[in-house]
Amino acid sequence: MNTSRKQITMAECSAVLRPRAAACSISSHRIRFCLVVMLILGIPSAHSQLDKMYVEVTDLNLLVEETRLLKLVQIGQYNTSLEVISNIQHPDIVQLVPPSIEIPGSNEPNKTVVISYDICAYGKSPGHSEVTFNVTPPGFVNLDTVYLRITVMHSNEINIISYIMGWIYFAAWSVSFYPQIYINFKRKSVVGLNFDFLALNIMGFTMYSLFNCGLYFSKEIQNEYFSRHPRGLNPVQLNDVFFSLHAAFATLITITQCFLYEREEQRVSTVGRGILGAFSAVVIVTGSIAVVGKIEWLDWLYYCSYVKLAITLIKYVPQAYMNYKRKSTVGWSIGNIFLDFVGGFLSILQMVLNAYNYNDWVSFFGDATKFGLGLFSLVFDIFFILQHYVFYREGKEFVMVNSSDESSEMTSSAEGREYFLLVDSWNADKKYNLDVKV
Repeated sequence: MNTSRKQITMAECSAVLRPRAAACSISSHRIRFCLVVMLILGIPSAHSQLDKMYVEVTDLNLLVEETRLLKLVQIGQYNTSLEVISNIQHPDIVQLVPPSIEIPGSNEPNKTVVISYDICAYGKSPGHSEVTFNVTPPGFVNLDTVYLRITVMHSNEINIISYIMGWIYFAAWSVSFYPQIYINFKRKSVVGLNFDFLALNIMGFTMYSLFNCGLYFSKEIQNEYFSRHPRGLNPVQLNDVFFSLHAAFATLITITQCFLYEREEQRVSTVGRGILGAFSAVVIVTGSIAVVGKIEWLDWLYYCSYVKLAITLIKYVPQAYMNYKRKSTVGWSIGNIFLDFVGGFLSILQMVLNAYNYNDWVSFFGDATKFGLGLFSLVFDIFFILQHYVFYREGKEFVMVNSSDESSEMTSSAEGREYFLLVDSWNADKKYNLDVKV
């Protein structure tokens, strides 16, 4: 009986203990759950979430020794005091007063209150400088997106002149396509215009248009760019998009004229087709790699821009060589060259003015690609001008008469007593018998 009783007692104890253990387990889980909820809900209640902090301007232009007022704006409060400290990239260029801002805590934090703090920016010397901010104690507010880009300049007048120059060379480059279109229309002939130049030009401006349109219109590509340059600006503006599309359109008009007007035996050369094929292969291969996700689309646009740069370096060579072989520039518009020269000259002059105004000679000489391409184009423009006015000068004027008419007269050039047979039509590449004299 004792044994039986003992067994019952043990069984009863076991039966009694099991619910208690389960109760303890449930109670333990509840305690943990409550602690997690308290941590999640308790932190915001203790700090009263500071929803946002920003500066009212991101980009600021200053003159040397000029002071500008800007504001740091706080939305929401903490019950803990904070200190926001500015970090200036180049303290010799700009100074912020005060260098740090004390943000007092509140006993009754308000999530919607808006508080602003004055900051004075003082320009010390010309240049560019970024200003970032951090907060102590850390972890209360994220200031990664709070920054300033400050530009200090010598003269606002130089800045205005530079801006005007930008629009002038933009207009000059945009109009530069039309003298060639007009001369083709007037002559009803494209003899003298090199087809390799046109083929390279259309591919170059197509690549340029892809780059500009991609960066300007595609949100995906913009996000890729800003992930690499968080505080950067989109390098492509609307006028860049307009210029590249307009240039491609004008070049297409010129190419259409090649099918409509006299062209004789002109065509794209074997060398030209080979170069275009190589560039096309680069674009297609890198585009395929982008499609499968091995590179980003931004990288593909960069490859397109490299193709455009390479074309800019070589596209004038076929036309210059053709002029040399023909010993003539007839059919090649000098107006195009003058406008291109004006645009290139003003572009480089603008770079010089900006380098002086912002004391940014490092960028001027460091951007060898832009400067080199501009200078290279100017050299070719000067060479074409020499070809037109010095090497292969067209100094003779012809009066159109019917050469089959017995009454056709002989005429002399304005430059001497050289006599030429007058014809009713003249072709730049056709040879005429000029040995007949009166």
